Amino acid sequence: MAPFRVDVPDAVLDDLRVRLERTRWADDFANEGWQYGTDTAYLKELVAYWLEGYDWRAQERAINAHPQFRTEIEGVPVHFIHVRGKGPSPKPLILSHGWPWTFWEYRKVIGPLSDPGAHGGDPADAFDLVIPSLPGYGFSTPLRKTGVNFWRTSSLWVDLMERLGYPRFAAHGADWGALVTADLGHRHPERVMGVHFPLMLPLDLFSGGTPAPEDYDADEASIAQGLQSFFANEAAYSALQSTKPQTIAAALHDSPVGLAAWIVEKQRSWSDCHGDVETRFSKDDLLTTIMIYWVTQSYGTSARYYYESAHHPWTPVHDRMPVVEAPVGISVMPAEVLGAPRRWAERYYNLRQKRHHASGGHFGAWEEPQAIATDLRDFFRELS
Repeated sequence: MAPFRVDVPDAVLDDLRVRLERTRWADDFANEGWQYGTDTAYLKELVAYWLEGYDWRAQERAINAHPQFRTEIEGVPVHFIHVRGKGPSPKPLILSHGWPWTFWEYRKVIGPLSDPGAHGGDPADAFDLVIPSLPGYGFSTPLRKTGVNFWRTSSLWVDLMERLGYPRFAAHGADWGALVTADLGHRHPERVMGVHFPLMLPLDLFSGGTPAPEDYDADEASIAQGLQSFFANEAAYSALQSTKPQTIAAALHDSPVGLAAWIVEKQRSWSDCHGDVETRFSKDDLLTTIMIYWVTQSYGTSARYYYESAHHPWTPVHDRMPVVEAPVGISVMPAEVLGAPRRWAERYYNLRQKRHHASGGHFGAWEEPQAIATDLRDFFRELS
């Protein structure tokens, strides 16, 4: 466990500026609604701010205000934030992100969860927070090992928490992190107090598992339609990253504007922003996520996470129902792009808490940090 601080060399930032200034822009027309992909007019606006208004060093200082560490588990580099809770008996809680997330998308819940007394809550609800970067993402690099996917990550997290002195812990995750967390509740139920996530997906999704048509009640037609729309109109990135991730990595590793276009389009499409991404995320928010991928040169290995999950599909360790045996809590966001019917969820999960929220999309803790923090406090209060 080596202490870690973010300190990107000036040469990396100087090189980035040159690349941004020398961008060869793609022609774009009739794309104001982003129907063809990222709107070039908005992208130019974002890049202008990147060059003249954005301050990476300020973001570094904010990140470095939290204790960070790096370690290696089974040949996999792991970076994480570790914040001790302020309360009589903080519970250990690991927070897992997804793609195109980073660990830093959880920054808005760090204070409320680790120090609830300072944020209008009860100190008895405090957590010790462990917020890792997924293998091959951000500062959990360079990854030089194949086969690392979401279900192998869950076992790495058990080892990480054991090394930190937490033989039993709570877990939350979103996107890939939701599958990591659900697998903890399936594969390691004896190690977790409970698992919580805002995204319901079958663990065997990459090998064909989906809820059956008869699982949907009459009032859930919109969920089925949403899933169909997502896989028809929004999943090309997943198909590419699951099959030929290195091909697109050559482009996005070389072009910061290309990387920005690839990521910002997802942040806009998957958030509850009604087409205006900056109603949810500031330019600083958007660029800091992009910068973490850029300065760590981690897009390629983050994309391979899809390949490794598709080519090393999840298989159960038992055939009992519920599949996820640990206690499960779910926060349902209305604009979440991937949903599931209630009948399936009640069968698949050991469901103890399910809350529906008035706003929020795929980036739950980033978009609605207060809702996620409250749900986590309430869910884990009586679990041990």
